Amino acid sequence: MLTQIAESLEEKCHLRKGERLVVGVSGGPDSVCLLDVLIHLDYAVIIAHLNHGLRPEAKAEAAQVAELASLYQAPFLYAELDAARYSKEQGLSIEEAGRELRYRFLFQAAQDHDASAVAVGHNADDQVETVLMHLLRGAGLSGLTGMAYHSLPNPWSDRIPLIRPLLSIWREQIQAYNQEHDLKTILDPSNLDTRLYRNRLRHELIPYLEEYNPGIRPILWRTADILRQDAGALQSLVDSAWQACFLERGEGYVTFEREALLQQPSGVQRRIIRRAIGSLRPGLRDIDFHAIQRAVNFILSPTRSAQIDLISGLRMMLEDEKLWLADWQADLPHSDWPQLPTDRLRLPVPGMVALSSAWRLRAEQVDFPDKAGQPPAEILMNPDPFQAWLDPEALDLPLTIRTRLPGDRFEPLGLQGHSVKLADFMINAKLPARARRHWPIVVSGGKIAWIPGMQLDRSFRLKTGARRAVHLRLFKTDL
Repeated sequence: MLTQIAESLEEKCHLRKGERLVVGVSGGPDSVCLLDVLIHLDYAVIIAHLNHGLRPEAKAEAAQVAELASLYQAPFLYAELDAARYSKEQGLSIEEAGRELRYRFLFQAAQDHDASAVAVGHNADDQVETVLMHLLRGAGLSGLTGMAYHSLPNPWSDRIPLIRPLLSIWREQIQAYNQEHDLKTILDPSNLDTRLYRNRLRHELIPYLEEYNPGIRPILWRTADILRQDAGALQSLVDSAWQACFLERGEGYVTFEREALLQQPSGVQRRIIRRAIGSLRPGLRDIDFHAIQRAVNFILSPTRSAQIDLISGLRMMLEDEKLWLADWQADLPHSDWPQLPTDRLRLPVPGMVALSSAWRLRAEQVDFPDKAGQPPAEILMNPDPFQAWLDPEALDLPLTIRTRLPGDRFEPLGLQGHSVKLADFMINAKLPARARRHWPIVVSGGKIAWIPGMQLDRSFRLKTGARRAVHLRLFKTDL
């Protein structure tokens, strides 16, 4: 077994003898076996143990691991964290919360001590259970490949790999090794609790499947190994597609160009979405088929609100053909929209008001020099939604610039006098949801006269024979 693990360390985990490793040691059979093997193979190990604060015997177990570190004359790192509280704060299961805290602790230790990798004791049986769990919950190729010997980048680091040297070693082999070397290990009673999903797989489903095929475990392990190799062949394609679609990454969000995503095969779209979710939720393992399918459907045909709830406190939304995957609470950067800095401003004619950034809204009086007083055709047929000519006889001056109010309605030019809800009009005009709240609206005498960038109210249109107009223009300065 030593030879097999030595080959895995060098060929699959990409390590050289003598490198410094942080080893996650719970005191259980797998981690103790891994530790002993690494010591025998002359790796420099740092033993790290996390107390999740979930069981009364946890401190005694930590003391036992500390004794082990003393026996091996290896550095020992210990921490206590409240997994139950973290679970409630983050909306995670106890298992997921414990896992996330554990890996954060291990990778912080690796960073602090300049270690080459973080090593954990997942074995071949763990791999089979993982593949089955993903299969039953619904997963694509990524989920059915199971765990990797060497993961980099991983959810916790872009520089330090996560390695699993025992991934081809079965649980009975580990038990035999521990007995042969007289290694004292801790048996965690929670591993027998079939209320936990993975334990039900281990103690109930797999023995049941073995009644149909006694070799089901190695079959599932080989299947995952083959699929992992196939997934590797796809990785370069996905990497290129990611670069073609990716726009930016910030605190709590990642954005893509929707059109570029639409040009990718659906299988590549799925892997990009999965990677993006993983980058925002590094502790989330169960990214199921339905969440990915909702995202793919949204990319193809966005909802009327241009936003959906996706998974684990993440949303997907579309703004100006930019696709966002973000925390619901993330402080997202604003696009370059005109926004009203307050609820209401007064706009004299002539006059000008300053909006957000370098946006300005100007009003001026215009006289038509034509003897007949006829407005020029380019004004009557105005193609520019960021300017408007209004009938001064219909206006109550000065004008008011305000944000939208509940129940707002107006009569868009071209609808033959039919009024519409302003909220519906903005949605149909594909104005991003985040832009609507502070979008400037020109009001005269309490009535909406113009939605800058969109449409004029029919009541304020210039009529044939008009000799004067109030010209409104929304523009951005060079400041």
